[in-house]
Amino acid sequence: MTVIDQQTFFIGGDFVKPHGDDRIEVINPATEAVTGTVPRAVAADMDDAVAAARRAFDETDWAYRPPAERAGLLRAVARGLRDRNDEIARVITDENGALFRLNLQSVGHRTCSYYADLAAGVEWEALRQGLRGPALMRREAAGVAALIVPWNAPLGLLMVKLAPALLAGCTVIAKPAPETPLDAYPLAEVLRDAGIPDGVVNIVPGDAEAGDRLVSNPGVDSVSLTGSVRAGKRVMQVCADRLARVHLELGGKSASILLDDAPLEDAIAGTLGAFLLANGQACAALSRTLVPRRRYAEFVDGLAAAAGAAVAGDPYDDASDLGPMTSRRQYERVLGYLEVGKAEGARVVAGGGRAAGHERGYYVAPTVFAGVDNGMRIAREEIFGPVNCVIAYDTVDEAVAIANDSEYGLSGAVWGEDIERAMAVARRIRTGTFTLNGFTLDPQIPFGGFKASGIGRQNGMEGLEAFVELKSVHVTPEQARALGYR
Repeated sequence: MTVIDQQTFFIGGDFVKPHGDDRIEVINPATEAVTGTVPRAVAADMDDAVAAARRAFDETDWAYRPPAERAGLLRAVARGLRDRNDEIARVITDENGALFRLNLQSVGHRTCSYYADLAAGVEWEALRQGLRGPALMRREAAGVAALIVPWNAPLGLLMVKLAPALLAGCTVIAKPAPETPLDAYPLAEVLRDAGIPDGVVNIVPGDAEAGDRLVSNPGVDSVSLTGSVRAGKRVMQVCADRLARVHLELGGKSASILLDDAPLEDAIAGTLGAFLLANGQACAALSRTLVPRRRYAEFVDGLAAAAGAAVAGDPYDDASDLGPMTSRRQYERVLGYLEVGKAEGARVVAGGGRAAGHERGYYVAPTVFAGVDNGMRIAREEIFGPVNCVIAYDTVDEAVAIANDSEYGLSGAVWGEDIERAMAVARRIRTGTFTLNGFTLDPQIPFGGFKASGIGRQNGMEGLEAFVELKSVHVTPEQARALGYR
């Protein structure tokens, strides 16, 4: 296996040497071998990146170019990513251990194409009649944006921020996670080859200390973070001092609710796929399952059998249903929660420890806990692993109460043959994304959460609005006509 050895950061349109000498080793979680190394960012590196983005925003015409021109550049980025899709997906797989077939869908060229196409339908400037006369309502770039992404879907989650930020006219500093920095380098090459102007995108992988330096820099106008609740709280605290804009996509502890008329086989298959997504390392995962008491044993037996048959294996093997945890730290964290669940009195009906057959790699067996009470830690805290907690309920009102009894509100599902009844339940759950009889995430549909699951939305038109400021320009009717408005 070739080890990728990167020596630079992407700042100001060029690959530049770091200020420090420390290195980050990137570990392949399936083999525990080093798959690459990158420089470890220090404060001066982040300051340089912010300065480059600030110059590109303040001293060039990037933010004031016609949106159609920026959309054309996004299409060029999309072509570049599509041409290198397999190559980049392999890099991501070796970084984070997610299934290769999933990473093939997570490189981001479709997101770029979507926002490029969206540009023509956006009201960038429109006339609105007010009480005292007309005004032009303008959507303008929010400024310099810091984009901070995690390791579970590194490039895909970066592109749902970067593509709309570029379309809006922002300049950005992207900070990939230290566990998964390698895929950002081919992205930088694609951006440069596509003609994105110097300084408009700057990419500096780094740890939490580097991220803290980035969000505290007064040159940053807005911060978009996908990460933990703890990281989100820290970003809000730092940004509060200068009232910088904040967009947060944080954690979840989402409930899958079976009604008494739920199609059992479909519910089992859908719930299994939804808690094994990204090896269980997905904020939207359905990690709690609420089942009518009279169907509880039947469902538990079915889900336990399905989880027990799921294959934890090589991420490149099409027979694998999940790969390893991304890091040793996450692997140990998940195993720790399995012990917590056992100590709390929950019953392990599938999995419960390291996946069998793997002497190396951070593999956790798909785990199902039965006999779970919603007050247990395993039912309240985000484990971020292939773990599902099955909870019994007696009435639909109780199921709704249990689903809503969480600090999170990101995703969820309801299963039932009576669609009107299922939709009535969906309307009562305080969560940002929900599915009837399935589990769906759509890059063109807004995604985000209630409560501690975040602030704001990404994807769709709403994802663009996160990087836009609204300006009202008051004019007279005569001035409006002179500007071409009728």
